[in-house]
Amino acid sequence: MFTRKRNVLAALFLIPLAVALFWIQSDAAAKEKVKKTKTAYVFKTITEVPRTPVKNQYRTGTCWCFSTISYLESELLRMGKGEFDLSEMYVVRRTYPLKAENYVRMSGKANHSAGGQAHDVLDQVKTYGLVPEAVYPGMHIDESRHNHGEMSAILQGIVDAVVAMKGQRVTPRWLEAYEAVLDTYLGKLPVSFEYNGKNYTPVEFYKSLGLNPDDYVEFTSYSHHPFNTECRLDVPDNWTYNSNYYNVPIDDLEKIADYVLKNGHSFVWDGDVSEKEFSSRDKGYAIVPGKEWDEKTIAEQEKIATEPEKEREITQEMRQKTFNNHTTTDDHLMHVVGLAQDQEGNKYYFTKNSGGTVDRPYNGYIYLSRGYFRLKTTALLINKHSLPPDIKSKLGIE
Repeated sequence: MFTRKRNVLAALFLIPLAVALFWIQSDAAAKEKVKKTKTAYVFKTITEVPRTPVKNQYRTGTCWCFSTISYLESELLRMGKGEFDLSEMYVVRRTYPLKAENYVRMSGKANHSAGGQAHDVLDQVKTYGLVPEAVYPGMHIDESRHNHGEMSAILQGIVDAVVAMKGQRVTPRWLEAYEAVLDTYLGKLPVSFEYNGKNYTPVEFYKSLGLNPDDYVEFTSYSHHPFNTECRLDVPDNWTYNSNYYNVPIDDLEKIADYVLKNGHSFVWDGDVSEKEFSSRDKGYAIVPGKEWDEKTIAEQEKIATEPEKEREITQEMRQKTFNNHTTTDDHLMHVVGLAQDQEGNKYYFTKNSGGTVDRPYNGYIYLSRGYFRLKTTALLINKHSLPPDIKSKLGIE
């Protein structure tokens, strides 16, 4: 009897305790949800261009191709050609053998990684054309998303094995083996295909789109090369050693970017995304804080959660310093599709990424602050017909 009474009393005690724990956990979950969704930044789009849906490069180093293909798809929309879903992997498939041949010729002293530059897409398009995504999805593996880890390791093994034969005669068969690996993982290249009731070769399809690769020019801004001249972008992913980047002061580079976007065009952005202030997954924006965290007062640290942070004013000297000491590196390419501002009127570049839309704050887009653009941009690809007339004339671009 005593035991039963004690059990009843224990149960009566545990019920309110359980209820209290439930509400504590629920309140904690609610606060965590608010914490995850709350942001000190409220963005308003000022101008934007038509573009195609966000794609996902997933586990590949092919942002250079995803960003540039996205840009070309926007160019087709701007030209009134309609909406196209073009194959990134067709261009990737065409690029790898060229990169491998260069790597072997240079005895392994060249870049063979998956990375590249925006002009790599245009270079391959000139020779090999384009195809729709449906014709060449480039995913000849038992997965639902692109994953090049295994393929890249095998390809690297092949070229390294050939390079290791230094001093011996290399047969022409290694490239056939290399191409066979690409076919196995990405699929065999189409010779011809049917699209919307017509038969095309890849070159014929590309010509039908009306794109002209010669319309596109690249820009950079570094003082170790003379300004207002063409130069080489000194980064590993410029594996073709392209020396046709127009080198302009950072003020002109910003002027070009703004003019392009305000006049119905967009551009491909190449730059550094390794900074902790670049947050595509958690926050959806990238800034350059005016002070380091440990330099801030407690009041300044608390203010970050409720209002936009004051940024540093970026100079040409700061750009050069971070490039020279490798705190600005050539990490990633994206497609800038518009201009925006926060609630305090600060300027941002509305940017389409290639990491999909799942668990992304702005459905796969990110806002690059003016400061971040000025400090962390390594290069831009732009339609030369969209340039400010005075800069176009100064550089002698026709």
